[in-house]
Amino acid sequence: MSKNDKHDKSGRDSHYANLRRAVRDAKRERGEIPTPSGRKRDKAVGWKAPELLPDQVYLYGLHTVRAALNNPERKIIRLSVTQNAFARLELPDPSTLPYPVEFVSPPDIDKVLGPDAIHQGVMLETRPLPVKRLEALKESPLLLVLDQVTDPHNVGAIMRSAVAFGAGALVTTQRHSPTESGVMAKSASGALELIPYIQITNLALALEELHALGFQTIGLDSEGPAPLEGSFAADKIALVLGSEGKGLRQKTRETVKALARLDMPGAIKSLNVSNAAAVALYAARTHLMRNAPSAA
Repeated sequence: MSKNDKHDKSGRDSHYANLRRAVRDAKRERGEIPTPSGRKRDKAVGWKAPELLPDQVYLYGLHTVRAALNNPERKIIRLSVTQNAFARLELPDPSTLPYPVEFVSPPDIDKVLGPDAIHQGVMLETRPLPVKRLEALKESPLLLVLDQVTDPHNVGAIMRSAVAFGAGALVTTQRHSPTESGVMAKSASGALELIPYIQITNLALALEELHALGFQTIGLDSEGPAPLEGSFAADKIALVLGSEGKGLRQKTRETVKALARLDMPGAIKSLNVSNAAAVALYAARTHLMRNAPSAA
């Protein structure tokens, strides 16, 4: 191999390495892959999460915090950020911002969030988002309802899919469901700021209220009598998904207008609840688009 060939190969390798690095950075920005921290997990030993007040929420991660800062409904208390992360947020001079900015080091944020949080050098203290009511959603043709899905990672992923498919809200129970938190917001990758997260006390009563607003409620059940795509019978749909393992509770099964299954021809017959939500949302959105007045 000639010197020129070696030089050309080295240049190509460097070019592709830069491209791969840019793709990885973009994925980390969106929270899709973790940022290497170089810290040992044993540093978590002895760390104790701070006790939060009912009106206190810590959000973290560049994409999550950027979305929160752009949400006019979000009341900001304080932004704690490294110099590098502040530059990546592309904010104006701190003195011009309507909230205090505290420049810190990554270990300072670790003390609050714990050494395993992928915070990317930014932490935002805020108030919870304003409470929304079901009656405010009567104009939305698509809702997603969760029956005691407890994992904040799953709820965050479901929230992201709900926003992607244009759902008007994500409705959950107050008990056995995660409250607004940094973990859920990070998993939602900005979607928490874009869709109402409504927690109700009694799911059966909430479903009846949705019926009064004109929604067809469809519960997803692996033993449902019909495929989901053949179960739609209205121009306003509320999909209801149960927790992993237990599925829908009996009272929920009795209250929804229909039970339906996701037909899967492959060897695996069940999906993670967040994946099932995405498939069901796609089917519901396809039905609504086909039956929209403009499509007639």
